[in-house]
Amino acid sequence: MSMDVENYMRLGLHLPQDMFANGHSPAEFVAYLQHAGDAVYHPCPEAFPRDEVPKGEVFRHADWDRTAIYPGTLRVISVYIPHGLDRSQPVRVIIFNDGAGYLAPKGPVRAAQVLDSLHAAGEIAPTVGVFVNPGHAPTDPALSRQEIAEAANLQRRFEYDSLTPDFGRFLKDEVLPWVAAEHGLTFSEDPAHRTVCGISSGGICAFTCAWEFPDSFGRVLSHCGSFVNILGGHNYAYMVGVTPRKPIRVFLQSGANDACNVNGDWPLANQALAKALSFAGYDNRFEFGTGAHNLRHGGAVFAESLRWLWR
Repeated sequence: MSMDVENYMRLGLHLPQDMFANGHSPAEFVAYLQHAGDAVYHPCPEAFPRDEVPKGEVFRHADWDRTAIYPGTLRVISVYIPHGLDRSQPVRVIIFNDGAGYLAPKGPVRAAQVLDSLHAAGEIAPTVGVFVNPGHAPTDPALSRQEIAEAANLQRRFEYDSLTPDFGRFLKDEVLPWVAAEHGLTFSEDPAHRTVCGISSGGICAFTCAWEFPDSFGRVLSHCGSFVNILGGHNYAYMVGVTPRKPIRVFLQSGANDACNVNGDWPLANQALAKALSFAGYDNRFEFGTGAHNLRHGGAVFAESLRWLWR
């Protein structure tokens, strides 16, 4: 039996969290962004394509604002198009939340280079990458740099951590149609050909997109996903276990030195969700390593993650 609403409110579970509790503060999160356990992880070999590997093109769209779902926001959207793509045929797509971190050519993932290598080797079907940054308000010169950063973080939390259909609708109804029109593409309607990927809050957001719209997004890749109580994400383990199984395939990654703060314990939360997915009969895979709350481990297994998801 579920907890009754009266008792839920009596316990204060409906109230905003006190981020300074029991001698702890949000600033402690910084300590989990790197750890000695990261030393064993390096970008996967596919992140270093041979000179003869044909390179796809990356198009950067700055100050993108074509959204009614998040009005008044600007964001950067970058689009990777594989070399020699036949635009007359429907193409697969992978969407990256916090896109800039995944696209960075000298970062821990180097997604475009990995996609180049996998395309050249014939290991994946032609796949477009759409790298979407969180939204932010137009810069207000009256605000300090810290105030601007805090506002951007709040917008990211609102977009990524909310357990609502909004971000999934944003991707499927606003971003993908715009990208298709802008670049002369037709995206496959098969949800197995449409993947959402992200780290931290972007990871839970990727899962939420597929959870809310399994007919649009059938594959999930989550790195250090924030399945903790930021805006209720800790409930997913329970929800997965009691909800009729959805047709999605999920790859989760976390590490023993992932984050822990007043919102919850990231390693335990990811383990709980992985166990719930297995309990409910989902096609899922969980990579649990020694790393911290970053993309080092996720980058090391990135090519293998795509092979597994798209097998």
